[in-house]
Amino acid sequence: MDNALMDNSEESRLKGQAQIWEHMFAFVDSMALRCAIELGIPDIINSHGRPVTMPEIIGSLKTTSSSPVNANYLTRIMRLLVHKHLFTSLFHRESNDTVNGLTRSSKWLLKDSKFNLSPMFLLLLHPLMLEPWQYLGNCLEESGLAFVKANGREIWDLALANPQFNQLFNDGMGCTAKMIVSKILVEYKDGFNGIGSLVDVGGGTGGMIAEIVESNPHIQGINFDLPHVLANAPERPGVTHVRGDMFINIPEADAVITKWIMHDWSDENCIEILRNCYKAISKTRNGKVIIVDCVLVPDRNDLFDKTRLVFDLLMMVIPGGKERTEAEWKMLLKSAGFCRYNVIKIPTIPSIIEAFPK
Repeated sequence: MDNALMDNSEESRLKGQAQIWEHMFAFVDSMALRCAIELGIPDIINSHGRPVTMPEIIGSLKTTSSSPVNANYLTRIMRLLVHKHLFTSLFHRESNDTVNGLTRSSKWLLKDSKFNLSPMFLLLLHPLMLEPWQYLGNCLEESGLAFVKANGREIWDLALANPQFNQLFNDGMGCTAKMIVSKILVEYKDGFNGIGSLVDVGGGTGGMIAEIVESNPHIQGINFDLPHVLANAPERPGVTHVRGDMFINIPEADAVITKWIMHDWSDENCIEILRNCYKAISKTRNGKVIIVDCVLVPDRNDLFDKTRLVFDLLMMVIPGGKERTEAEWKMLLKSAGFCRYNVIKIPTIPSIIEAFPK
């Protein structure tokens, strides 16, 4: 038995109480950081090239209101974010000023940075994405999809009907694509050798396939997604946008790649998608499917394991999908006709799963 469970000392009980309080108010940390992102505070600090004072931050804010910014409120918000190591704080006695700077974490929130997680953060904390969590317990008792219970329709239908949300969703997916593809291009660079054509299934506006093609000019890139997703997709060198439905048909190519697509769907849906992937590469001698998705190892504790478990609940609440263990991936691939596979771990949240039909 865990020694912590057997420890009934006052110190142990207090630690237990503190942990519950921390979880109770974890949402406040997220909302405070959302506020800072919306105000552009990381970018304001970065634009000065040094830590800045509160008056300097306030003087640089671009607000929609004619009323002055409440300096007291902002100071208190920043105090919490400093405590969470999202910003630094240093008091200069000579000038009697406190200055705030960036940390390794808040540098991931800069709009001008290639690797900027702000769009994903703002997507996940949007009211339409937060409300479904209120239905988590209800779904355990009555089944059904929390997102539908909260918003009256599935997320894909909402994106189709709401251009503003669709843009928010595409921006969120696009920023994660940049982050992940940078790791793929380093860790999997030899995996693109010998591929003449590559279809990115569910590729959004084409960010990932464009970067793959730029680094591998021998590849003809095909970005495949639903019509409304591609409605505002920019032209990208070496990439052709193709509208369609992965549940009906996927364009033929030497290889297929999917990033964070399978985790959106049930096992039955995934098998259907994978069978269409199989058909798409069936005429190619050395065809393969490259799946970029999480591989859960629940009893491990590496840098991103907790995030992967949280993603599993996110998939359950929003699209109705799931993250999977290697054994679960093996079952899906076998059911879709793939006789062998290979898992390649990369230093980010998902892994690469190569699936081969022969």
